[in-house]
Amino acid sequence: MNIRFILIAFLTILFPHLCHAMTPEETTLVSNAAERGSDGAQLLIAIEYLHGNGVQKDEKRAAYWLERAGMQGNAAAQQILGDLYEQGRGVPKNLKLSADWRKKAADRGNTDAQLKLGKMYLSGEGVEKSAEQAEYWLKRAAVEGNAEAQFLLGKMYKLRRAGPREQELAENFLARSAEEGYESAVAFMQFMEDTGYEVAEVFHQHPINLQKLAEDGDASSQYKLAARYESGHGEKLDYEKALYWFRKAAANGNVMAMKSLAHIYEKGLDGVVADPKAAAFWAEKARTAPAPD
Repeated sequence: MNIRFILIAFLTILFPHLCHAMTPEETTLVSNAAERGSDGAQLLIAIEYLHGNGVQKDEKRAAYWLERAGMQGNAAAQQILGDLYEQGRGVPKNLKLSADWRKKAADRGNTDAQLKLGKMYLSGEGVEKSAEQAEYWLKRAAVEGNAEAQFLLGKMYKLRRAGPREQELAENFLARSAEEGYESAVAFMQFMEDTGYEVAEVFHQHPINLQKLAEDGDASSQYKLAARYESGHGEKLDYEKALYWFRKAAANGNVMAMKSLAHIYEKGLDGVVADPKAAAFWAEKARTAPAPD
């Protein structure tokens, strides 16, 4: 998926007031990716419809594309669907379905979904009220650096009768939240510092080395690296390397790589001559490939 598309998608998620309409050329690229069944392209199209960026705003159409991406396991799409069902935008308001979609996204590591699901368990909205489930999901979001989850979890520990270990965790989570600048945590930490509590240090994570993961045989990384070489975003445009990594990923079972190869051979893209037999071969491989877990 084109890196600019990804940036547009996530900037739009974070800052919906910003408008990032795609150029006709970009629309064509996204359409090609959507034809291949790319959940990332489906997510981007959905966001365009959701906010009316370059297209007429259509929340029902956005929900349609989000569901297609969500059914493929796209955690960002699942998280946004959870919001739409909570707000009744493009779909009937349904807190249970909101919780269900957030659970799917939370299981896949989406920290925003984990935070919101934890808050639902705290309030008992859409799910049965459960302090234990609230703690579980807030903790998962907190350890990944979500400032609000850190604050809520730290506050939970501080306001209940917790043992020494939980008190230490509370201090750490609240300190991290304050470091991230979450307003409520800053005020809460100031109060604690005034009463003698110490502030913990924040740990840092390093970015993923996609090239190394691909070379180590990770099929998903191989597909992503191929897409970078194909688009010229994130790596220098190189169709030969793109095809190399698409084939590697496909050989390792990546369905999107198989669909990409089928599309490339069908249309004669990326410097190859159209080859209906090769296109049919990879399309059949994609059709019969085992569903992802």
